Amino acid sequence: MEPKSRHANSARWESVERKMITALIFFILASPALAQESTATTSGLSGCGPANIKFDVRLDQAQLPTEPESGKALVYIIEGDGQVECLGGCVTVRVGLDGAWVGANQGYSHFSFSVLPGEHHLCSNWQSRLAVYSSHYALANFTAEAGKVYYFRTRVWASDRTVRLDLDPVNSDEGRYLVAASPLVVSHPKK
Repeated sequence: MEPKSRHANSARWESVERKMITALIFFILASPALAQESTATTSGLSGCGPANIKFDVRLDQAQLPTEPESGKALVYIIEGDGQVECLGGCVTVRVGLDGAWVGANQGYSHFSFSVLPGEHHLCSNWQSRLAVYSSHYALANFTAEAGKVYYFRTRVWASDRTVRLDLDPVNSDEGRYLVAASPLVVSHPKK
């Protein structure tokens, strides 16, 4: 009787070993695909800053420079939803550059900042306490040249069924017009 049970136990262990080896092979083969998907999801947001930073935004009467600093490029960000008066509240869109938030717009407004020459990654995000809105991001990249001015427009599109946030480059004629037509804002991280 002992030889049969030893043979039966051996067969069971071989079956268990085959299943474990199969599962291990599947896991090893699938893990690069899983890692790749996770990296692809987060790598696009590399232009954004930390999720916990929120901005206070207010109108400013100061005059911003219209020419870039020596050796740098100037970037304008215009929130172009067209609402000058925000009845019931304006959408605040924060903007990141190369992994750090650089400012925010609220309603129809603009701000600017200087960048060094080279490739840069922009991120815009709807700043909201509601996850359904704060999950909206828009991304862009550009290669800055010293002495040049770049214009980008953020827009929130909302309908009964969908909400979308865009971040698009704008040609210099349209950009100068939008800057002249919209108020300047300054933003500071909330404390």
